[in-house]
Amino acid sequence: MEKAAALAVFESLSSGIRLDIFRLLVRRGPDGLVAGEISTTLDLPPTNASFHLKALTHAGLVSVEQEGRYQRYRANLSLMRELIVFLTAECCDGMPERCAETRAACADGLEC
Repeated sequence: MEKAAALAVFESLSSGIRLDIFRLLVRRGPDGLVAGEISTTLDLPPTNASFHLKALTHAGLVSVEQEGRYQRYRANLSLMRELIVFLTAECCDGMPERCAETRAACADGLEC
């Protein structure tokens, strides 16, 4: 991942609402949620949710798929993993054995 791409991801997630939406979609995994479910779950007006979902989609953090009248959103988990790799690439000053615990937690899907 390039620095510019990481910055775009961080910029998109700098909104509390966008961070809440992304974390909700991460929890739902590959099933994702339709826009109305996101609005209801987070108690957001539909237009507000739509605005933030568009920004997340533009940043590549979520994907959207049309399902009849609805749009289903899913977190881009591979981009999330790329960001974690980018952040930890130079962990522990080039001595990865010092970071073994952190890297193992990331590999196990735990909070890094």
